Amino acid sequence: MAVAEPYMTRRTLRGRALTRRPSFLARVSWGDRIGVALLFGITILAVIAPWIAPYKPTELVSHAALPIPPFHHGFLFGTDDVGHDIFSRVLYGMRTTWFASLVVITSGVVIGGIIGVVAGTFGGVTDGILMRITDIFLALPAPLLAIAVVATLGPSLNHTLIAIAIVWWPFYARIVRGEVKALAARPHIEAARLSGVGRTRLALRHLLPGAVPATLVTASLDVGNLILLLAILSFLGLGAQWPSPELALNSAHGLQYILTDWWIAVIPALAIFVLALVANIAGDGLRDMLGAR
Repeated sequence: MAVAEPYMTRRTLRGRALTRRPSFLARVSWGDRIGVALLFGITILAVIAPWIAPYKPTELVSHAALPIPPFHHGFLFGTDDVGHDIFSRVLYGMRTTWFASLVVITSGVVIGGIIGVVAGTFGGVTDGILMRITDIFLALPAPLLAIAVVATLGPSLNHTLIAIAIVWWPFYARIVRGEVKALAARPHIEAARLSGVGRTRLALRHLLPGAVPATLVTASLDVGNLILLLAILSFLGLGAQWPSPELALNSAHGLQYILTDWWIAVIPALAIFVLALVANIAGDGLRDMLGAR
């Protein structure tokens, strides 16, 4: 005679199902883990740059008539034409570029997120007005508008960040508004609305959290594009001014020595390449992790 299975509660069944499901880390590839680890590594390096740089970025450490090549006289990346240690300037430049891109991304997410949530939640005339304003900014070429703003305010890193922030939020407004519109048609949102939840509480407690994953993935993938745009503006002389340790500015300054002292221009350019590459790899990894989650 068969022995009956013991009574199992819902919690027991749920526990067994969870034990059979692969863990979160098991569903994430090693490439994605490495990408996110590199993202945190670059951030930590940017934070501790003043403590690990052997010299100040504007300190003249060599008075030689010619620039010192890399791995000579104790200089890892050599020196530039005026005697600055390139390794120290690259560390400070990575710090400046990395945090500047994060500031612009954060401002774009906040401004665009607020506009997108309001437009998607209230709809109607409010949605139409906010989206038409967003369309106006999207129709304008972002780099040219940023150049016009910087040319009006004057070339500096702060003015460059303001100019880019002005043209960077519409993308996030569109993304958040689309996510909110899609979530508003879900049954649990309809149930919350029928139960008497107000629009503000509905937006903050039910709609906004659902739009966060897509926004984070877009922001992480956008860091690389923003780093390159900052580099372009600085290379054109519209960003930080010499002798500020900004990567693209250092590369542009050393361009005249590219045939004789190549490291002055190439090493800062390689640092920009590394930052953009790490940002893109980490964005892909974060997208896969959130999907697995």
